[in-house]
Amino acid sequence: MTVLTAVLLTSALAVVGCAKDSGSSSGSAQGGPATCTRNAPPAAAPVTAPTSVVPGPKPNASNLRVGMAFDVGGRGDTSFNDAAAAGLDRAKAELGVADTKELTAAVGESKDSTQTRLRQLVDGGYSPAIAVGFDYAPGVAAVAAAEPNAKFAIVDSTVDGNPPNATPLLFAEEQGSFLVGVAAALKTKACHIGFVGGVQNPLIQKFEAGFKQGAKAVAPDIKIDTSYLSPAGDLSGFNDPAKGQESAKGQLDSGADIIYAAAGASGNGVLRSIKAASSPDNPKWGIGVDSDQYQDKTLGDVKDIILTSMLKRVDVAVFDYIAAVASNQVSTLPKEFDLKSDGVGYATSGGKVDDIKPQLEAYRAAIINGSIKVSTTP
Repeated sequence: MTVLTAVLLTSALAVVGCAKDSGSSSGSAQGGPATCTRNAPPAAAPVTAPTSVVPGPKPNASNLRVGMAFDVGGRGDTSFNDAAAAGLDRAKAELGVADTKELTAAVGESKDSTQTRLRQLVDGGYSPAIAVGFDYAPGVAAVAAAEPNAKFAIVDSTVDGNPPNATPLLFAEEQGSFLVGVAAALKTKACHIGFVGGVQNPLIQKFEAGFKQGAKAVAPDIKIDTSYLSPAGDLSGFNDPAKGQESAKGQLDSGADIIYAAAGASGNGVLRSIKAASSPDNPKWGIGVDSDQYQDKTLGDVKDIILTSMLKRVDVAVFDYIAAVASNQVSTLPKEFDLKSDGVGYATSGGKVDDIKPQLEAYRAAIINGSIKVSTTP
C-alpha cells in the first residue's frame, strides 16, 4: 500500500443530509437516490512504511514441522481460514517449511474437540501448532501447559495464564474496518449502508465499531443497518451462507446499497445476495473481509460487485510467527497487528476505490499517527 506523505483536501461537499443510523436491520425502502453531506478528510502527516517484524534475512525453517488447526470452514472458506492458509503457504515457499499438517473444526462439535485436535498435532510431532480462531483458547491453554516444550500460536485470542510457549496473534480489526467504512460512505448513492456480522461477540463487534465510525467520519448522518446471524456462543453464523443471503436481502430491500460482511463463509451468501440485486442502472456493492475476496477464484461470479475488502492480514501474522519461531525471535512480534505493522488494511483489486484512494490514505495516516482513535466497541 502506498504511503501518503501529505493530503489536504479542503473543498467542502455540501449536499442534503440523510437518515439517521437505525442500529438495526429494519427500515423502510428509500424512495430514490439520496446524497450525504460529506466531510473533507484530515490533513495527514507523513507515515513510515511498515517494516519486517523479524529483523535480518529470512530464516531457514526447513527443520520445522508446522501444524495448523483451522476453525469451522477450514481451508477454502474464502475468508478467515484461507488467510491463515496463505500465511502457511508463504512459509513453505519462502522459508522452506516442508512438513505440515492441517486439521479442521466441524460444525456442532463438542468443546473438547479443539483440545483433541491440538493434542493430535503435538503428538504427531508438529510444533509450532497454530490455532485459527478464539474458540481454541481453552484447548491451547490446556495443551500448552501439558506440553511445555511445544510451541503454539492462537489467532484472535489471548490464553489464560499467558503460558510462555503460547503466542497470541491479535489484530486491530477496527482500524481496517474504519477505512472500508470511509469507502462505503464515499461511494454510497443512497446514503444508506449495512453491516452483517457472523456472531454477535466482542471480536466481530470490533469490525462493526470501526466500520460505523469510519462511515460517520465521512458522512455523519448516514444510515447504517446492522444484523447478526447468530448470538454469542453460537458459531453457526460463520458458516451459513443461506442465512447471510437472507440477511443481506433484508438490508437491500430496506434501501442499503453497500453492505460489509464480517461473517466468515456466511459472507459468500451476502455477496451473492448483493449480486442478485445489482444492475447496471442501480448498482449495489459488497465489501469483503479478511482476504482480498475480489481475487478469490471461488467468488469469480460475484467479483464485479466487490467494492473492496477489509484485509485482516492473518497471512502476515502466521508467516511472521513461523519466521520468528525459526529464528528464535518470537519476542519481536507485535502485541497487535495494526495499520502500522501492515496487519490490517484495504484491498484495491478491481480499481473501484482508485478514485478515493487519497481520502482513504489520509484517514489511514491519521490513524497511524494517532490523531484518529478508533473504538473497539459499537
